[in-house]
Amino acid sequence: MELNELKYTKGSIKDNKRVGRGTSSGHGKTSGRGQKGQNARSGGGVRIGFEGGQNPLVFRVAKRGFSNYNFETKYATINLSDLERFSDGAEVTPELLKEMGLVKKQLDGIKVLGNGKLTKKLTVKAHKFSKSAKEAIEKVGGKVEVI
Repeated sequence: MELNELKYTKGSIKDNKRVGRGTSSGHGKTSGRGQKGQNARSGGGVRIGFEGGQNPLVFRVAKRGFSNYNFETKYATINLSDLERFSDGAEVTPELLKEMGLVKKQLDGIKVLGNGKLTKKLTVKAHKFSKSAKEAIEKVGGKVEVI
């Protein structure tokens, strides 16, 4: 069998519904939209959730509960692989990270994550450390300081 001999199976391809083409198709004249009215007009119809002027369900249901989203602590993250840029024995501070462009915004603090490998002995000052990052820094002889 060659690519040019491939055929679609019978019934797998349907013709598009062509509305407004005579009366025998069943979709002629009004094109399946019925007679007159808002939905028969071009651009007609109502927006999602519209209930004919009645107060919509979303507005009627009581708003309850509490979300901490606006008050949660958001950390700017940095990985161990990013700390490889610094020279051996350097002291890494949030100000230095921002200056070098590794962190755009400090947000509520900086968190060091354990992704990647660290081979240099560094003193890292940050607001938070993941367990794996802390272990990796101390393993190569570096220091971890929580601000």
